[in-house]
Amino acid sequence: MRSRRSSPRSAARCGSGVRRAPAPAPSVADLPAGFVRPALAGLASNEGPLGPFPRALAAMEQAASELNRYPDGGAYRLRAALAERHGVRFEEIAVGSGADGLIDGLSQAVLDQGDEIVCGWPSFPSYVIYGLKLGATPVRVPLHEHRYDLDALLAAVTPRTKLVYICHPNNPTGTMNTRAELDDYFARVPDHVLTVLDQAYFEYLDDPDYADGIEEYFKTGRRVIVVRTFSKIYGLAGLRVGYGVAAAELVTELGKTRRAFDLTTPAQEAALASLDAADELQRRRDANAQGRAELERMLRDAGFSVVGPAVGNFLYVDVG
Repeated sequence: MRSRRSSPRSAARCGSGVRRAPAPAPSVADLPAGFVRPALAGLASNEGPLGPFPRALAAMEQAASELNRYPDGGAYRLRAALAERHGVRFEEIAVGSGADGLIDGLSQAVLDQGDEIVCGWPSFPSYVIYGLKLGATPVRVPLHEHRYDLDALLAAVTPRTKLVYICHPNNPTGTMNTRAELDDYFARVPDHVLTVLDQAYFEYLDDPDYADGIEEYFKTGRRVIVVRTFSKIYGLAGLRVGYGVAAAELVTELGKTRRAFDLTTPAQEAALASLDAADELQRRRDANAQGRAELERMLRDAGFSVVGPAVGNFLYVDVG
C-alpha cells in the first residue's frame, strides 16, 4: 500500500516556470560520503578567503544582543549609508539577499510570460534560472574570446526583450569589457530594454579602463540598474547582502518583491561597518592582485592555459 508521503497526488504541483528551471548545482557538502577530504576546497563561488572585516565581526557580535527583535525591514540605515557613499538619493538604493536576491526580485518585478532576457554565455546562471521560473525565454549569446560580445548582445535584442545582463567582470571567465565598448553599447541599446550591469567584483578592480556603472551610466541617465554585493571582497557571503542602484520607480517595484525581513540585523550591521573600513578594503585589493598574479604565473609555468587578463578574485583555467 502506497503511503500518502510517497503519493504523487499528495504533492503540490509546481508551476511550469519552476519545472523549466534547472535544479541548484551541488556543493562540496553534497558529494558522496568518503569522497570529501579535509583539504578539498569549494572554488566555484569565488568567495573571499579572508573572512569578514574585523569591524564587521565586532558589529555582528554587538548585534547578537538584539536577535530577539525583528530586523529593520527597510534597511534604512544601510540604504542611507550606501546612498551617501555613491552620491545618489536614498530612493535610488535597493537592497536584497545578495546580488542573487536582487536578480530574483528584479525578474519578478519586470518579467512576464513570453518576455526575453539576453545575456552572454557562459555567465552567472541566475540570470537564466530566474527568467525561466517566470516563463521568460533566455537568449544566451556566446562569448567572444571569453568576453561579453556587446555587438552580438545588441543584435539579439527583439521587441520582446525586457532585460539585458552584462556581467562586468564576467563570472566565470574573469574578463571585462572596456569603457569604450560599454559606452558604445549604451549609445545603441533600445529604450525599451533595461540593462543590468552586474558589478559583483567591482571592488577588486584597479584597471583604468574599467567603467564604474554608477558614475558613468546610472548618473548620466542610462536605463540601467547597477548591482553590487558584500559577498566578495567584504567577506560576507554567508550573510547575504547585496544592493542595486536604479531609478526610484524601479526601486519601488523591487521593494514589492522583497520578503518583509530579507536582511538580518547582523547582516545589516556588518555591511554598515564594512563601509567604514577603507584601509582594510585597500589591503585586500592589493593582496588579491598579488595573489592572482602569482597563481597565474604558477599555472602557466605548469603548462595550463589561463584566460586573461583576469581582473576579479579568480582565474578561468583550461585543465584539459
